[in-house]
Amino acid sequence: MTPKIRVIIPAYNEQESIGKVIAEIPEMVSEIIVVSNNSSDNTEMVAKNAGATVLKENQKGYGYACLLGMDHIAKNAPDTDIVVFLDGDYSDYPEELLLLIKPIIADKIDMVIGARVAHLRLPNSMTPQQVFGNWLATFLMKVFFDAKFTDLGPFRAIKYQKLLDLKMEDKTYGWTVEMQLKALKQNLSYVEVPVRYRKRIGVSKVSGTIKGTIMAGVKILGWIFKYSFK
Repeated sequence: MTPKIRVIIPAYNEQESIGKVIAEIPEMVSEIIVVSNNSSDNTEMVAKNAGATVLKENQKGYGYACLLGMDHIAKNAPDTDIVVFLDGDYSDYPEELLLLIKPIIADKIDMVIGARVAHLRLPNSMTPQQVFGNWLATFLMKVFFDAKFTDLGPFRAIKYQKLLDLKMEDKTYGWTVEMQLKALKQNLSYVEVPVRYRKRIGVSKVSGTIKGTIMAGVKILGWIFKYSFK
């Protein structure tokens, strides 16, 4: 039986990249949901013309966009089996979605993280602060929770029911680490799959600015310390 897979893509001003991302998502995906996170360019039009379901979330924040995508699935496609989260900037390779869902389809794994390992990353695809931030966050998760994560990569797949059980709540920068921490707390089975990574199209709204970098770092560390003392 072919699983029903839906992809949620938060997108803020990604008109130059979103069409490329959608075009390279495998055809087996049941629905591609692009959540325009208060975009002021033609992201919505390009995504709609490429065949995606387009939602609008005017509250800025990665988590806000992801939660709206989940709400759409709950209301319109509750029979979904797997949800995949993917960025709209074309930094990931959408066709590698097949690598992420494979362990889940085998019914042995609940969640799969696409790990942006060094030997598969193109030069300058991740900023120094991204590399350090990922190392620090995953190191702390190992110390506090004996986790085996090496990355907070946004390209990830999870069984839909397990995703609902996590009761996700973060609205902004802490979405990825919240998911991983709650997966640990609930003893979800997980694995990392090495994925390729390239320099994104456009400027990052997080790592591309000093404010974004600091805010993301504070939020991520806040989630880790919050859970370490629970």
